[in-house]
Amino acid sequence: MLHNRYQLLGGEDGVFDAECKLLESKGHEVLTYERHNNEIKDYSTLRKLVLSGKMVWSSESFRQIRTIIRDSKPHVAHFHNIFPLISPAAYYACKAEGVPVVQTLHNYRILCSMAKFVRDGSICEECIGHPPWRGVLHGCYRNSRLQTLPVAAMEWVHSWLKTWNEKVDTYIALTEFARKKLIQGGLPAQKVVVKPNFLAHPPKPSFDHNGLVVFLGRLDVVKGLGTLLGAWQGMRDIPLKIIGDGPLRAELEEKKGQYGLTEIEFLGQLPFKRCMERLRQARFMVMPSLWYEMFPLTIREAFACGKAVLASNLGSMAELVTDGKSGRLFNPGDPEDLVQKARWMIENEEEVIEMGKNARAEFEAKYTAERNYEILMGIYQKAIGLQNC
Repeated sequence: MLHNRYQLLGGEDGVFDAECKLLESKGHEVLTYERHNNEIKDYSTLRKLVLSGKMVWSSESFRQIRTIIRDSKPHVAHFHNIFPLISPAAYYACKAEGVPVVQTLHNYRILCSMAKFVRDGSICEECIGHPPWRGVLHGCYRNSRLQTLPVAAMEWVHSWLKTWNEKVDTYIALTEFARKKLIQGGLPAQKVVVKPNFLAHPPKPSFDHNGLVVFLGRLDVVKGLGTLLGAWQGMRDIPLKIIGDGPLRAELEEKKGQYGLTEIEFLGQLPFKRCMERLRQARFMVMPSLWYEMFPLTIREAFACGKAVLASNLGSMAELVTDGKSGRLFNPGDPEDLVQKARWMIENEEEVIEMGKNARAEFEAKYTAERNYEILMGIYQKAIGLQNC
């Protein structure tokens, strides 16, 4: 299992840890190769320039991974994040030693320098089917043309070398929507399979509520929080708890004061257990995101808690939330439609409770550790079979 960890703990790190533990619990020997972005936090400008080249090809990763493979002889190599320290060179190391490669795609990095198909807070697909230099022109990575250049170079070089098509045996997309986007971007359809994320120790569902609505996630512009606050000007009688932190928090709290939204409370980052307690107490969860979420972990968590979800009718959210069955969908970025659907959910309490029960049933059918293990073993066996062909 191979993964480049982030400076701030995020969903990808949690999924990597959960899959390692799941495999170990089933008796598999799991070896890990990990890099951490804290390694580059204090890099000098010169070392950062050197790192730019390593994004395209890290000789260090190539050498270290070949050594690990020779010593341990694994049956399969499963990658999560390779950016920026591991690099696609790792695939070549595996192939040189005859080990099949599986890559979970938690974002769209190999097709989009921004990794999210977002620019200026809106959906952008300019790089699908085109070389990635438009991303450089727009400075998509960290709002910098200079910092976007090595990311785009990695995408272009390995597209030209056919790395993405030939050095990975199986890609794991987290939803069918993501799978279709990845195929549209040029990945071979026969190599892209769907496996959602799972929750190993789900809370008990609760079909009661304390009258609150909950938002759970990073406070970022692409999460649609501007839409949410705009909508809540017409929802002043309903308490809203916003759980999470991020770069938009100060601006949102200022807007809360300007709008006089006293019923909104920012709770900041909470431990997982407390997040689940808040969800279990809620009427429903709201997710007004404006980008093509790969697999929103919070939807999985709301379903586990037996809660319906009010989500943007966009991308994977519209796939995971069935309108009228496990929640409601509203027009992305439309506060008036959000208010209309939220009011319906508040006024139709019995129907929403039934949606919560449907959501929990869907969780048990799709997002448990046992179901995930079955899918994962099938993926590994297929990849090993392809390698031996």
